[in-house]
Amino acid sequence: MWNPADHDTQLGVILCAEDQDSLRTDICDELREAGYGVLEATNGDETLRQIHAATPDLILCDINMPGPNGYEVLAEIRRQRPDLADTPFVFLTALSDAREVVEGKRLGADDYLVKPVDFDLLLATVEARLRQVRRMRDKAAREVNELRCAMARLRQQTSSRAFDSATRALDLVAPGMLLLDVRGRVLFANRAARALACADNGLQLSDTLVSTHPARAQQLRHTIRLALAADSEQEVHCLRLPRQGERRDLLLIACSLGAESDDLPMPQPTAVVVLADPEQRTHMPQEVIAHLFGLTPTEARIALALADGLRTEQIATRMGITSTTVAFHLRNLFQKTSTHRQAELIAVILTGAMTAALEQKAVGHR
Repeated sequence: MWNPADHDTQLGVILCAEDQDSLRTDICDELREAGYGVLEATNGDETLRQIHAATPDLILCDINMPGPNGYEVLAEIRRQRPDLADTPFVFLTALSDAREVVEGKRLGADDYLVKPVDFDLLLATVEARLRQVRRMRDKAAREVNELRCAMARLRQQTSSRAFDSATRALDLVAPGMLLLDVRGRVLFANRAARALACADNGLQLSDTLVSTHPARAQQLRHTIRLALAADSEQEVHCLRLPRQGERRDLLLIACSLGAESDDLPMPQPTAVVVLADPEQRTHMPQEVIAHLFGLTPTEARIALALADGLRTEQIATRMGITSTTVAFHLRNLFQKTSTHRQAELIAVILTGAMTAALEQKAVGHR
């Protein structure tokens, strides 16, 4: 079993799933010699166990192997591990049949290599695919950082009047938005937040946001503390809040805006909390979301549908496309927003819309 503590994994970790012992050994030796960490699997079941236990940077997978074949393994990964949406998946096949290539591409494979494997081509393919992922992640990270910087500029408004003017923009945003100071006290809550923080939803809003359900109160406090922590500026923290009856859960999203400065004369927002009600449509301009994250119109529509609380099959029905097409665009959304789970994606979309509203308002009052 490969142990990450025993290897330099700076180049990445590759999972090689191949039932031919000699070929698998040769491929793994080449990868190790090139400086990669390597995980091995001899059949479909072992491949899935490895994937559920680890997070490889790239997957090499034989199409025809015992147990679940390569197509079934890929489908299971796409279904069970959305956090691996941007992990390159490369098929190993003994045939150059175009039908195999088409089927693999349809399921979401990124590339394929034909046996007998050309090891120079193997290493070049692995390097190119990992480099492509790094570029996408770096781009997404820069965009998310720009959003956070825009929110940080709001904290630097030294005038109470300017702050009040900027925060009024939040009343135009459908999700509930709260700005918290360094101690977790509520500096501002928009109309939607005040409406959602009610007894029917198990919430109470005064100087702080609290849950009236003992089982959820501790979780809510912990989530907010994480968002207020200085070292969590790049993190998004999510919590689902069950409601009475058949109503769908509220989604609470919290993220840090960075450390407070002692140079400014008024309390500054240190964290933002978003309360999203999937039963209420979030009216956010599609064009704004597309511009913020470099999304296509279809990707922007899907992102907003997710923020509305719709599932994949519901989005497919609404847009008149297949669930497979929705899943394809969802993988692109994960890549472009540097997220790995749908809750994180929704958080970034909602806070991105809020940032755009705040920035536009702040610019208008300079």
